[in-house]
Amino acid sequence: MDDAQLEKYRSRGYSDDLLPKTEEKRTWGTFNYFTLWMGSVHNVPNYVAVGGFLILGLSTVSIMAAIVVSAFIIAAVMVLNGAAGSKYGVPFAMILRASYGVRGALFPGILRGCVAAIMWFGLQCYAGSLAFLILIGKIWPGFLEIGGGVSILGITIPGLIAFLIFWAVNVAIGFGGGGVLNKFTAILNPCIYIVFGGMAIWAIYLAGFGNIVHYVPANVQTGGNSLFLFLVVINAVVAVWAAPAVSASDFTQNAKSFKAQATGQTFGLAVAYVLFAVASVCILAGASIHYGTETWNVLDIVQKWDSLFASIFAVLVILMTTISTNATGNIIPAGYQIAAIFPKKLTYKHGVMIASIISVLICPWKLMENQASIYLFLDIIGGILGPVIGVMLAHYFIIMKRNINLDSLYTEPGQFSYYKNGFNSLAFVVTIVAVIVSLSGKFIPVLEPVSRLSWFVGVIVAFGAYAFFASLHRKKNPSFYEDTTEKLETEVNI
Repeated sequence: MDDAQLEKYRSRGYSDDLLPKTEEKRTWGTFNYFTLWMGSVHNVPNYVAVGGFLILGLSTVSIMAAIVVSAFIIAAVMVLNGAAGSKYGVPFAMILRASYGVRGALFPGILRGCVAAIMWFGLQCYAGSLAFLILIGKIWPGFLEIGGGVSILGITIPGLIAFLIFWAVNVAIGFGGGGVLNKFTAILNPCIYIVFGGMAIWAIYLAGFGNIVHYVPANVQTGGNSLFLFLVVINAVVAVWAAPAVSASDFTQNAKSFKAQATGQTFGLAVAYVLFAVASVCILAGASIHYGTETWNVLDIVQKWDSLFASIFAVLVILMTTISTNATGNIIPAGYQIAAIFPKKLTYKHGVMIASIISVLICPWKLMENQASIYLFLDIIGGILGPVIGVMLAHYFIIMKRNINLDSLYTEPGQFSYYKNGFNSLAFVVTIVAVIVSLSGKFIPVLEPVSRLSWFVGVIVAFGAYAFFASLHRKKNPSFYEDTTEKLETEVNI
């Protein structure tokens, strides 16, 4: 990427945040990617999810194995969908244009980078603020009495103060982007090993490893095919990564090479999930055995500890993992996507600020009053984003043969390269069909097993269908694909 080409894209109205990264700016090596996702693995919602796995009827060893297998599937998707980013140094918001078109990319991009990311950013900030409130209460009990129980928009004054402080820290990390996030995770990761590794050792010591291995919850479900339930656990773990996997290029655009991001992400996720698999099951099962009551929330466990120092340190690390998750999965993708909607007027930092303000205005504490509607919304978002991943992978690897013409992404204002009117109708038809198939079980009871594997079904159906039909188009229009660096300027309607 030379300066002349960058200047050409700037002249078309694109801010530097959206431009391809030059070699000197692509500084992330293997270790940066090794540490990137650790906090996103070890967070409160993931531990609560493992509590749900324990009541499915699978053995604790099977659950650990399913989680480890999930790690390699997640790594494969993150590496492959981030391949274009590491090759061209381009963020997700622009890469998405290759498969959906300049106009067509707006809908899945807004859905992932704005709607899902902003809503989940607010919810994560509020969930983290509850832990922060616990921490403040242990140090300064009188803080919890401020305002005498008066509520503002459904939240107490201490709760609002804790939320705004924690929100501000998350926003600050978001403003710093990937560079600040990497420094943050370098500090966080050793603490994760200390806290969650220590909690696992504590649980094994109190409950006994043999008892943990043979632990069966009181309300465990009976019946069901063990292999199918094993796949259900894998689907649940992988589906959490539907949004980060779609926007993997937001981070791989900084990679020194494909090998650096591939090696770093694979080993980082593998190590993180092996620790998580052992620690989560041992902590939850061991604490349940020790306290004589089923406990699925690590915050509940930490609150019961006698040591004030240990409790405070553990809550601090849990807060840091929430911040890391929020940055990688929500605020950074939202910042890039909002900037891409109005590339002439907005920068990445503008996007972060807009997303952050909206996340407060939606009053996330009110949204959490009805968890059923939240999870339905997130299920639908995940069911849509799985097929988007399938289309993106098929387009880049099967149809484009890993060759993207950047001029077709950074178009002149009002011009649309190689998809008629900037809209790839085939990508949308395939996405819609795959979404319907993957979520069909929510509306047709007999297809309920399909929805329990919704992420896999969505990705596979979308990948297969798009690769097949786009390949047919390629056979009918071979000249269009002969030289992607020159022919893609032609308008076509696939």
